[in-house]
Amino acid sequence: MDATFGGEVPPHLHTGRGADPFLRFLARASAGLEWLNRRGSRRRPPVVAVDRDLRVVVDRVRAEAEEVVSLRLRAADGSALPAWQPGAHLDVVLPSGRIRQYSLCGSTADRHHYRVAVRRIADGGGGSREVHDELGEGSALVVRGPRNAFPFVTAARYLFVAGGIGITPILPMVRTAAARGADWRLVYTGRSRDSMPFLDELAALDPARVWIRPDREYGVPASGSELLEHAPSDPAIYCCGPTPMITGVRIDARRTGQCAVHWERFSAPPVVDGRPFQVELATDGRVLDVPADRSALDVIRELRPQVAYSCRQGFCGTCRVEVVSGAVEHRDHVLTDDERGGHMMICVSRARGDRLVVDL
Repeated sequence: MDATFGGEVPPHLHTGRGADPFLRFLARASAGLEWLNRRGSRRRPPVVAVDRDLRVVVDRVRAEAEEVVSLRLRAADGSALPAWQPGAHLDVVLPSGRIRQYSLCGSTADRHHYRVAVRRIADGGGGSREVHDELGEGSALVVRGPRNAFPFVTAARYLFVAGGIGITPILPMVRTAAARGADWRLVYTGRSRDSMPFLDELAALDPARVWIRPDREYGVPASGSELLEHAPSDPAIYCCGPTPMITGVRIDARRTGQCAVHWERFSAPPVVDGRPFQVELATDGRVLDVPADRSALDVIRELRPQVAYSCRQGFCGTCRVEVVSGAVEHRDHVLTDDERGGHMMICVSRARGDRLVVDL
């Protein structure tokens, strides 16, 4: 309570004569609290907004494989960078304003550099093309994080399965497992050796624990079980790569009774149990049909390609929009219950009914 007593002490509650001792005590205590409040308010520092943007500079660009480049980043002011753990990623704000998530794939011990690697996606949303075509040594960027949606747990044994650019979060995990003296194996798949980044760094690890498996030499894996053959007994399984590979590993690991699979995908997940609905854009009244197997984001971007997005998996928050009307089937992993009362992530969430109106 902020109110304090400031008047005369009332007479004794029982005799009616003289100031009541108890009320006199309360008055003095109230005055003391008021003095402390005034003193504290003078000393309390002003509330300031926290700038969570980290300004960095690209200090090295390196070709790691066909259509894959790595960027080494340092703080613009030369200071130490925030620490991170294997599995972490950065939100990278590109010069165009696009925001993309890229896994950290350097050394966790290097506090003065971050490294990310990006594969060019010709038919993507433009982020990878911007990295390849417009960024160079000396380019200034803003990043946020590191954040970790793919945490690396301590275990005695590991199986790592990586597909293509999915090696980026896996590589620091492998290094950490090796440094801890854990029993580990890595299965690394890709179209061809020329398309698979960081083969030189993997060659410096224990060759007996690494299976490089290009499709051109071995064929496309027939099932997840083929990738699980090299696992040590009862391992923690970490998998990152194309959706079919992840699905196969998860299904066959469950079927054979192996422990849970930790996984991360770099592409939009397939829509599961979707039903068609319509989304109306409030700014111009356009009504778009969203099929059962597509996301609202995909459909909206055909008309509004400038709509912001990033992860396409419902965890980064970039594609959040205000819902003007309609009930939402929320499938994201980022909004709070209060936020879900008036917003949605259009990359994964859908309508509960036939139509949604969104503020776009």
